[in-house]
Amino acid sequence: MRDAIIISDIHLGADVCQAKQLTHFLEAIHDGVIRTRSLILNGDVFDSIDFRRLKKHHWKVLSLIRKLSDKLDIVWLNGNHDGPSEIVSHLIGVRVQDEMILESGGRNILILHGHVFDEFLDTHPIISSVADWMYRLLQKIDRSHTIAKQAKRSSKTFLRCTAKIEASAREYAAKLGCSAVCCGHTHHSIVSESDAVAYYNSGCWTEKPCHYLTVQDGRVELHSYLAQVPDGDEEVVPTGEVTVPRELAAAS
Repeated sequence: MRDAIIISDIHLGADVCQAKQLTHFLEAIHDGVIRTRSLILNGDVFDSIDFRRLKKHHWKVLSLIRKLSDKLDIVWLNGNHDGPSEIVSHLIGVRVQDEMILESGGRNILILHGHVFDEFLDTHPIISSVADWMYRLLQKIDRSHTIAKQAKRSSKTFLRCTAKIEASAREYAAKLGCSAVCCGHTHHSIVSESDAVAYYNSGCWTEKPCHYLTVQDGRVELHSYLAQVPDGDEEVVPTGEVTVPRELAAAS
């Protein structure tokens, strides 16, 4: 039984949202195939608060989250795309907050989306919007998402921003007396334990494979998820869950 599962950057309403993958994942939690005491939605569950963009499978994700809230503790941490907390909370009936500290195995772990550390987003909103549009276009063109990932990793601006977010998140966590911090926002899954404060990023559910974090007895692990979906256009992973080796996690 895990203490918590952390997912982020689902972007319900976006064309690149892997809603069918997430439905499969949430059903596995609901049916007890994947067991956890709590589920933490670490920001950007919505792509925008324009609910007219939500498709059938997107609404199914929200329905499953509401059903799961009767079985386990669910916390929604606000991201930069989610909109006002009161709207989100009313929609699916879970508590919404900006950040939280999870106690596990005698360890304090800070969890927050991470957009508050993204200075580029605030100072260059137009460039950020254009880059996001191009990134999503590449995802549509290449359904394997290989080209989009390569473009992201070759961008010096992106790499500088992710490094700045990581450094700022670690500094903030240290001030709060935490030995680890888990973020989202960058869509770049990573495990980095080379500092006094370990840094983890849960990746996203807009790329294949999708990623998430688990916390058990103070240990944080990164996992990938790629399961067969009804239309048969996905690669099959028998259990749907694969742990990313720690030495390879930074390259995920």
